[in-house]
Amino acid sequence: MKKLCFILSTLILAIFLFHACSPANKGTRTDTPTSGIAEIVVDECFAPVVQQQIDVFESTYNEAAVIPTYTNEAQAFDLFMKDSIRLIIAARDITPNEKLIIKDRNQMPRSQKYATDAIALIINKSNMDSLITMADIKRIMTGEVRSWKELNPKSKLGDIVVAFDSPNSSTVRYIRDSICVDKPLGNNLKAMASDSISAIDLTDRTPNQMVIDYVAASPNAIGVIGVNWISNPDDPQNLSFINKITVMSVSKATKAFNDNSFKPFPAYIALKEYPLSRDLYIIITDVRGGLPSGFVNFAAGEKGQRIVLKAGLYPAYQLTRVVRANPTLKE
Repeated sequence: MKKLCFILSTLILAIFLFHACSPANKGTRTDTPTSGIAEIVVDECFAPVVQQQIDVFESTYNEAAVIPTYTNEAQAFDLFMKDSIRLIIAARDITPNEKLIIKDRNQMPRSQKYATDAIALIINKSNMDSLITMADIKRIMTGEVRSWKELNPKSKLGDIVVAFDSPNSSTVRYIRDSICVDKPLGNNLKAMASDSISAIDLTDRTPNQMVIDYVAASPNAIGVIGVNWISNPDDPQNLSFINKITVMSVSKATKAFNDNSFKPFPAYIALKEYPLSRDLYIIITDVRGGLPSGFVNFAAGEKGQRIVLKAGLYPAYQLTRVVRANPTLKE
C-alpha cells in the first residue's frame, strides 16, 4: 500500500512539474539512479528472478519504483523498439539492424550479458523415463517421435504432448533455432497461452505456471520451461526443484545414462555439461544516469547476481566469496 501511495504521489508531482516548468526546463529529468519511477519490459520466462531483484532493489531504495511489464519475447521487443519502454531483459541481444534503428533516433543502446539460463524439460512424476538425449529431444520437437514407446518400448504411456508457454515466446524460438535447426516444429506442441496476451500479471496463473500445472496433471506430457520457474526457493544450494514435477536429465551422447546426463543445476550450466542453455541480456537505451541505469547497475552487481544464482541461473559475473580467518589460530 505504501509503495502504491509513493507511485501515485510521484506521478502527481511529475505532472505538476511538467506544467509548472518553463519550456526550457521541460527536458529536465527528476529521477536519479536510486529514486523515481522506471518502466521496464521483461520476457515472462524470467519473471521470477527479475521480480525478486525488483523487490530487493525497491526495499533497498524506498524512493524507487520499478514497474515491470511481463510479456512474451516478440511483444517485449516490439515495445522496446517502439521506444515505449527503454529497458528490456530478454534471451537475445539486439540485432545490428535494431541497433541502427535505435541510433537513428539519437539513442545509444547499451547491452550486457545478465545471466546464463537453462531450458528445463519437465515430466509428470509418474513418468519413469527421466533421461533423454539431445537427438531424441530433436526427434520429439519435430514430430518424428510421437509416443513414449518409441523412446522406451517398456513405457505404458501413450502419445507425447509437448507443452510450452506461448507461440511467440523465447522458449519456442530456442526450440526452433537451437534444437530443431533445419527441421520445422512438429504439430504435437501445445501452447498454454495465445499471442493475444500483451502483458502478464504474476498474481494470476502465467503461461509458465500453466505449463507446470499441465505437466503435473498429464502423465504423457513434456513441458519446456525456464529453469527459474521450477527452482526450489527453500534450497540455498540449488540442488533440487519444486516437487510437483520431475526434471529430466539431458545427455549430449547418443544414449543417455545416469553418469552422462545432467540436470539444469547452476554448476552444470557453468561447466557446460547441461546442453540446453542460453545467455540472457539486459539492454537499455536510456543511459543518462537515471533510475533505469541504477537498476541495470544493481541487477549486474553483487546483490543482483546473487539473486540470479539463488533463482537457479548462472551469474554473468564472478561473485566474491569472503572467508574470515579464525583469529584464535596461530601460524
